[in-house]
Amino acid sequence: MEKQAIIEFKNFSFQYYSQSAPTLHDINLTIYKGEKVLIVGPSGSGKSTLGHCINGLIPFAYKGEISGSLAIKGQDTREKSIFELSKIVGTVLQDSDGQFVGLTAGEDIAFALENDNVPHDAMQSRVKQVAEMVEMDQLLNSSPFELSGGQKQRTSLAGVMIDNVEILLFDEPLANLDPATGKTAIEIIDDIHKDSDKTVVIIEHRLEDVLHREVSRVIVLNDGRIVADMDAHELVCSNILTETGIREPLYITALKYAGVEVTCDMHPGYIETLEIGSAKGTVKSWFKAIPPETPHSENPCVLQMEAVSFSYDGARPILQDIHFDLHEGEMISLVGKNGAGKSTLSKLLCGFEKVDKGVIRYRGEDIKDKTIKERAEIIGLVMQNPNQMISKALIYDEVALGLRLRGVSEEEIKPRVEKVLKICGLAPFIDWPIAALSYGQKKRVTIASILVLDPKILILDEPTAGQDYRHYTDIMEFLVELNRLGVTIILITHDMHLMLEYTPRAIVLSGGRMIADTAASFILTNQEVIEKANLKETSLYHLAELAGIPDGTHFVQGFIDYERRLKNR
Repeated sequence: MEKQAIIEFKNFSFQYYSQSAPTLHDINLTIYKGEKVLIVGPSGSGKSTLGHCINGLIPFAYKGEISGSLAIKGQDTREKSIFELSKIVGTVLQDSDGQFVGLTAGEDIAFALENDNVPHDAMQSRVKQVAEMVEMDQLLNSSPFELSGGQKQRTSLAGVMIDNVEILLFDEPLANLDPATGKTAIEIIDDIHKDSDKTVVIIEHRLEDVLHREVSRVIVLNDGRIVADMDAHELVCSNILTETGIREPLYITALKYAGVEVTCDMHPGYIETLEIGSAKGTVKSWFKAIPPETPHSENPCVLQMEAVSFSYDGARPILQDIHFDLHEGEMISLVGKNGAGKSTLSKLLCGFEKVDKGVIRYRGEDIKDKTIKERAEIIGLVMQNPNQMISKALIYDEVALGLRLRGVSEEEIKPRVEKVLKICGLAPFIDWPIAALSYGQKKRVTIASILVLDPKILILDEPTAGQDYRHYTDIMEFLVELNRLGVTIILITHDMHLMLEYTPRAIVLSGGRMIADTAASFILTNQEVIEKANLKETSLYHLAELAGIPDGTHFVQGFIDYERRLKNR
């Protein structure tokens, strides 16, 4: 049967009126009915702009000059209204806050059905059915403000799935989701794709996580041009990912470290299909040759939580009996499922909330009487959602704000702001308005605004969410440099790659309790901890199994040690 084109770009270029050069150049791309296509590319590559063209935000909301043509279901999008396109293309946005319209999660999910005057009983039944699919059925009466980032994302997903659109467009659906929920989201998208004739387009940074399930094709964008259009196997065998600054799957990196030539006959696009055959011996030999890391001497304790418990309402405990010590110059991860208490713990450290029981000590001193301002002198917090931190119109003013509030002179502020913007990859935008930035760029502004204050302990809530691999690496390598200078860093993260690569130690929360405080390699290979904390096994563990290496934990640790030496960390 002949394939039917549903999305068709022909010699398509687009330039925003506010920009001096086109964002998309000469795009020729056909997506066929029923396909599941993944679009990847570094920040600024044009992938979100491509998505905006598909769902009609361009040219209706974002104005600019179009050349060439884009047809959806055979009709030029310029001849359709944005309302007409919304009945064909359903979009889940990266920034879920920007998608909420209801006073409760249930109202938000039902919004499209209300617009279509669906009878109340049928609406309730459909909302319940879709909410169960994304595990939001127990939170339908919750306000959006009560939901975690991951719960908001799941609500947005349900809100799009409820309308019977033909094309589902997901703009970074994994942003803010814990690993297991992200894995479930990919499975839900895959199930929807298999159980219907819908066309699915996924725009995402996290290539390996999306490749948990098969996709028809991967489209790679760079500098507004399509540089690859191929299946996952061909893509990971090529140099395209490394050349365009996209993170390749970890198991592919490990095979390359071991000296294995990755070829298409190994079916390497998905860990489930990988066949390493005769390369087993090569992987084993490489692993055995990695010398163990020498243990570091322990620095003085800088922060302690002793039997800390907390509840927002006095009835439902959010954190219970939390104990841990943090040493000067450490970089640790704080991980766990959405709603486990990670962000609440950071609020207690910063003084935004007061502990119910227990003690928090800084260098042995109880800090319960320190004000938020006093704590800010030693503990800096970069929040998960940049929109909750930004209060100025211009980037320079936002980064300079904390220094100005502390009475620092403008002569001293200017070089400090310039230095930190350069480090965060924002130097070219120093005079830009924040409104002109992408979500990922706003994230870097908020990191810069805290780093400029020179805190002793830095807490970053999802520092790399929405960042491409190049910017992710730039930020993390900068944090490594800060760490070497003695700044103690806590990373609240869902990114298991980040935890493995950068933090030798991780603390795991589940249901408000601390269930592990140990090496990252152990956490991502321990089934009990993985299940309790909504994490997922690293693909390195599966590679160890394929290679016949019985101790997956040591293999994962070996990979980490090898990479740290390679990158001189």
